[in-house]
Amino acid sequence: MSKKLQIILFILVTATCARAQVDTLIYVDGKITSAATKEPISAKITYQSEPYGNKIGFLSGSTFSFPLFDNDKYSIVIEAPGFAKAKYMVDPKEANEQRRIIKNIELGLPVSAAKEAEITHTVGKVMRLDNLIFAAGTSKIDAASHKELDDVVKMLKSNPKMVIQLEGHTDIVGVPSANMKLSQDRVDAVKNYLVSKGANKNNIKTKAFGGTQPLSKENTEEAHKLNRRVELRVLEN
Repeated sequence: MSKKLQIILFILVTATCARAQVDTLIYVDGKITSAATKEPISAKITYQSEPYGNKIGFLSGSTFSFPLFDNDKYSIVIEAPGFAKAKYMVDPKEANEQRRIIKNIELGLPVSAAKEAEITHTVGKVMRLDNLIFAAGTSKIDAASHKELDDVVKMLKSNPKMVIQLEGHTDIVGVPSANMKLSQDRVDAVKNYLVSKGANKNNIKTKAFGGTQPLSKENTEEAHKLNRRVELRVLEN
């Protein structure tokens, strides 16, 4: 074999091996957004192999992409001003058929800011009335619900400019039109109770969704119970 042919074969083998190495590499891709607004957030991204951290990298921006070497697990730390630090683990076993791990990350407020938002009742905030109980299939409010509703009255009186919307949801069982009517009857009943306790009726809107926005589509009693709910949305404050 001539020396020239040997060189050509060496180049071909090297290129093939290089392609094979690239083809087996797994990448982690993701976007960073605000949990509240879903808007992109520019953040500092630090990633390192675990458990020893002998491979480490730094990125910045609202998107990221980096490779996983040697089939190691990696930790990702996301830091952005005004948001709580987030840390995640990624495992090569999570990769899809395209050898990609999609890790979209939502950043929330730090604990102190979250508490402040809770106090100020920011516009767009949705509160689920977990202790609101109705008699089965009716809009009659159980007496056990009064304490939670009384707290809503206090909130409205303390914030006279606040406008809320009561949103009624049912499970996905039964006739859709009947579910829609039931959800409307229930939010109307809640509004009537709040007004009877001194809340300004002009500051309380209602909207019925029936079973059109289930939190779960599983056919279990737990799922049905989860879907039967009234939520309070802050429209103005």
